[in-house]
Amino acid sequence: MTPGQAMLACATVLAGTLPLAASAGAPGKVSGATALALAGVIAPLSPDLTGPEKKAVAMLFAANADVPYKKAIVVTADRIVCRTGNVDITIRNCEVTFGKKVKTVNGSTANEIFATEALAGVPPDGAAGSNFETLSKLSCTIDPNAIRRKDGSGADCTFQPGN
Repeated sequence: MTPGQAMLACATVLAGTLPLAASAGAPGKVSGATALALAGVIAPLSPDLTGPEKKAVAMLFAANADVPYKKAIVVTADRIVCRTGNVDITIRNCEVTFGKKVKTVNGSTANEIFATEALAGVPPDGAAGSNFETLSKLSCTIDPNAIRRKDGSGADCTFQPGN
């Protein structure tokens, strides 16, 4: 196998393991570990979730499938806008909108959200000195009973990339 063929084979295998980047306007959908990660970074910020729901999502995201919570949990956000700086490399922030409430996070929390959006296939956008990732209409359904089976099911998210 030539080096070019080896690179092509590696790229093909890698592409098959990553979610497809949603184009602007096309709905995005992720399942399994990526969906749990996306719900896991947004749930702590949500004013709509109860304490037990937040705790259950945190436990599941921390590799503990034996949560006492049994009902499905829906994690939603109306809009998420994350920004990192490529000139001022200290800039890391996200604004997460839940209805009329906007939560702003910085630093490592913003970095987690930004990286998880990228993992979910949210396409980046650039502006002078900044990188943006934006999504809207996030809805993740987390089913602790399905996750407890450890068969890859139990976490699904849909979203609209951009705007």
